[in-house]
Order: sequence, then structure tokens, then C-alpha cells
Amino acid sequence: MAINSITELWDLICEDCRKNDKISEVGLKTWILDLIPVSSDNGVLTLSTNNEYKKRTVDGYYKKILEKSCEEICGLPIKIEIVLQTEEEDRKESTDNSELLYTFENFVVGPSNQIAHASAEAVANKPFNNQFNPLFLYGNSGVGKTHLMLAIKNKINKLYPDKKVIFLRGEQFTNELIQAIRTQTTDLFHERFRTADVLLIDDIHFIAGKEQAQEEFFNTFNALYPEKQIVVTSDRPPKEIKTLEDRIRSRMESGMMADIQPPEFETRASILTKKAEQLDVPISDDMVYIIAENIKNNIRQLEGIIKKLKAYSTVHSTDINIPTVQKYIKDVVSETLPEPITVENVVDEISRTYNVSAEDIFSKRKNADIAYARQVSIYVVSKVINLSSTEIGKKFGKDHTTILYTINKMKDILKNNDSERRMIEDIIKNLNSQR
Repeated sequence: MAINSITELWDLICEDCRKNDKISEVGLKTWILDLIPVSSDNGVLTLSTNNEYKKRTVDGYYKKILEKSCEEICGLPIKIEIVLQTEEEDRKESTDNSELLYTFENFVVGPSNQIAHASAEAVANKPFNNQFNPLFLYGNSGVGKTHLMLAIKNKINKLYPDKKVIFLRGEQFTNELIQAIRTQTTDLFHERFRTADVLLIDDIHFIAGKEQAQEEFFNTFNALYPEKQIVVTSDRPPKEIKTLEDRIRSRMESGMMADIQPPEFETRASILTKKAEQLDVPISDDMVYIIAENIKNNIRQLEGIIKKLKAYSTVHSTDINIPTVQKYIKDVVSETLPEPITVENVVDEISRTYNVSAEDIFSKRKNADIAYARQVSIYVVSKVINLSSTEIGKKFGKDHTTILYTINKMKDILKNNDSERRMIEDIIKNLNSQR
């Protein structure tokens, strides 16, 4: 296969590592996929990151794997070099970053989100010693939480360019901590997060039930608060995250909490109109109203329809009509149905919660901790994925009678163990929130 760019080469390397299980999905998401290919000269592929902690981890644990994959793809030995971006390079790179599109100016405000918007903008304008510290935003997927988080990040970067702003998801925070413990680089992990001026963590509910992640977040919170700003989001309020430690819950509830509800009709119509103006899509009020009446809960679906209409009118050089709008309403609803949860998704979540590797859960090892994590995995799979006991057994190398026995055993355990039942309930909620 001809390779036409270093970006294409890098994509092939990442795909090879995934398909051939050279690097786990967790490892790819945490350390590899957001490395930026910079150049390929004299047998050296240069990748960049703005995170020294990530550079050291990739150099120490993943570089040889990437080099071997690269050699297999190209047929020649190629070295991998990881470099740190300079501040000037960071700014240059950020001009092409889609995250910069998220601003307060292009966030449509309505009754469903006006308190959250006002709180977020107040934090962005005055992020230090702010009365809204910590700020806790919560609501269902697709209602604009991440937009507000990125708007905060972008505005603080503009107003206070010398300040260190960190934005990441709760899942990534947990994965980085796990890797830091495994590689004995927790000092670097501490230095990264505890020296932040602003810490933004999206989907904080992912740390619930994970003792080490909660301990680390608690200590990070204490190191930053109250001088430094902390903002987190979740799909539910702190009191409904059942396995979130009380000491963390109380700190979240001591700040400003604002929920974001699905947008009402008028807000949905405004979102559609604004997006159409941004993309220069000629769409009538009647068409806007039809879309707003049919798509009610998810802003991403609203934006998705406008993007599809833009592509349609560009490709066909024709005006948009109501039948076309109705067709794309059906298409967008169909395409944005929740992604199916896989067995691997379940095992990854449980491996982080119980501090047991996914490889061990799938193995035949009978260590007590591993065996229990495997039993939990089988039980959760039976709850969230429509598989027969025989199909589940094939995934875990067990016969269907063992699977049925395990599920019934877990039911008995959960009947008599409230804390474990709450843990499993949070795991299931976290998996559903990823769809």
C-alpha cells in the first residue's frame, strides 16, 4: 500500500497496534492516539506532545512497540522520536484544533441552561478565588456540558495565557493514574495535576468506585483549592453517584452546582438557526420548526442535521426542501442511536474499578481478586448486553452452565452487600453514559 503522508502512516501504525493487540485500547486512548506526527526524515518518524509526563511514558514503555509496527508497515527499520512542543508550537497547533470552536459566543442560551452558562462564563472571566469554586455542571449526554467546559478553557487561555489550564475526562484521569502507578511515575503525575491553575475534568463520575482515582482526585483537589479553579461535569448530581466518596461529594456540593436540561423548543430552534448561519446553509423557518419538533433531547443531533444539509446542498448544487429535511431527520436519528456496549467496554470499566488488568480478567488465572473481577464482568455483561449464556461463555472461555452459576452467585452477593450493589449500579450507569 502506498503511504501518501506521515499522518496516514501514523494512522496505520495506530490501527496496527489496535488490531493486533500490541497496545491495549486503554493504553492507546491514554498515551498514543493524540500524539501528533510532525515529520519523517532520514529514517526517523517524529511525534510531538505538549505533556512531558506523556513523553517519558511513551519513550519508556511504548516506543519500541511503535517502531516494530512501523517497520512491519514500511518494510524498513524506522526510529520513533518523541519531542515536546514549544509554547509557540502549541499556539500554532491550537489554531487547527477543533476545540477552539467552542466559545460562549456560539453557545445558545435558553431556560434549560442559562444558570449553567452564567456560572461558567463567570468562572472564565474571573477564574481565581471565584465564588463558583468548585463549579459542578451536570446533565444528560448531548446537552452542552463539554461545550461550556471547553468555552471556559478557551477563554481563560485567551485572558490569562500564562496560566496552566488542564482539561481531560474522568476516564483519562483514571487511566493516567493507573499507568503512573504501573510505571512508578506518580511523582510526574502529581506534578502535572497539582501545579495546574485551572483543572477541568469532564465526566467525573468515571472515578466513582475507583479507590485510587478518588484518593488522587481528593488530594489534587486539596492541593488546588481554594486558590485555583476546579470545574467538573457529570451525567448526574453528586448525591446520585452512589460510590463517590462522601468527602469528595461534600466538596462538590460546597461549590456551585448547575444542571443543564434538554433544550426546549425555542432553544432548539435557535441552535438550528445559529448553526445554519455559521455553515451558510439556506434553510427556512418552516424547516427549522420541523427539525426542532422532531429532535428534542440532543444538541449533537441538531447540529448533525445541519451539517448533512450543508453537504447535500454543496454536492448537488440544489436548494434544500422539506422532503430532504424529513429524510435527514430519519437518518440522523438512526445514525445517532446509542453505540452498542461491548464485552471489552465492560471489562475495561471493571478493570479500572477493581484494579485488575483486562488481560487478567479474560485469562484463566484463579487469583481471588482476578476471579471476583471476572465474576462481576460476567454479571454486568448479562445486564447490559443482549447475549445468551453460551455467547457470554465464549467470551470468557467458560461453558454456559458456569456462566449461569456465576450470574446467580453474583445476584446472591448483591442482595446482601449494599456497597457492592451500589458499585455495580454505578458501573452500569457509567457504561450507559458512554453510548
